[in-house]
Amino acid sequence: MSETAVRIFDIMACNVYWDFDGSPLPREQHKFLVSFYPTKGVPTPELVERIVARGPGGYEVEFTNQLFTPSNTDGYIYDRTLDYYWYMVNLSTGFMPEGEYTIEVTCTSGEVLTRSRTQRQEPAEALVGAYRDNRQRMLDSFTPSGHGRLPEGTGLTGLRCSWATLRELAGQDAYYIYRLAEGGSAREFDTQNLTWWDNIFMQRIGGGDLTAGLNRDGVTVAEGLEPDTTYAYFVEVTDSNVQGETNICVFQPHQVFTTPRTATSRGS
Repeated sequence: MSETAVRIFDIMACNVYWDFDGSPLPREQHKFLVSFYPTKGVPTPELVERIVARGPGGYEVEFTNQLFTPSNTDGYIYDRTLDYYWYMVNLSTGFMPEGEYTIEVTCTSGEVLTRSRTQRQEPAEALVGAYRDNRQRMLDSFTPSGHGRLPEGTGLTGLRCSWATLRELAGQDAYYIYRLAEGGSAREFDTQNLTWWDNIFMQRIGGGDLTAGLNRDGVTVAEGLEPDTTYAYFVEVTDSNVQGETNICVFQPHQVFTTPRTATSRGS
């Protein structure tokens, strides 16, 4: 098979609990996502003609072949760390019903690829219920947070970020995904240009860690940060560390901090 052949890595068709601060969008949403293996030498969007998601009752949603932004919430994202593209569309029309969902990719070559999964409501309801009941306690637990400046002398490498888990607060197992980018708010957070993220999906599939992200209560940022720079991070809570097995994603509010004006070489 050619290295430029389009191949589906995995898909998501799941509910989203959208809890970003200041967002006018409803909390109960759903999304479709399809990730691809790298297409060496050719950007994957140039090889994609059309992507459609289909579900129960004739439900159909078409992805747009455009750059994904926080304002359009529909398009492709390039992950420079792994040199691969993934497409995502967020729908603010409530949670999706149970049942089988299929994503169909039509390539410019004429080849058609499909991948399906079955959405289940019970795990989604359990996780969202535990989160709602403990939301404020989780928000209060984030370190760093509060839009403050980190103390002078804090290292810009190996920064530790931590939080309470639903396992601690409610006995609810869940998986945690951390993403960090420059910016002082959810609106400024650039998904296309992450400083670093804790990719539990690859840790499981690529690294063989079957429990990657499970009840994870913190991370050590593996990238060095810039001095005197404002960063935002958010921690997504899910019921799986496999994209195609995920029924719910909880997007928690962004946490914001500013690094010290002068750099030090050692982590805090």
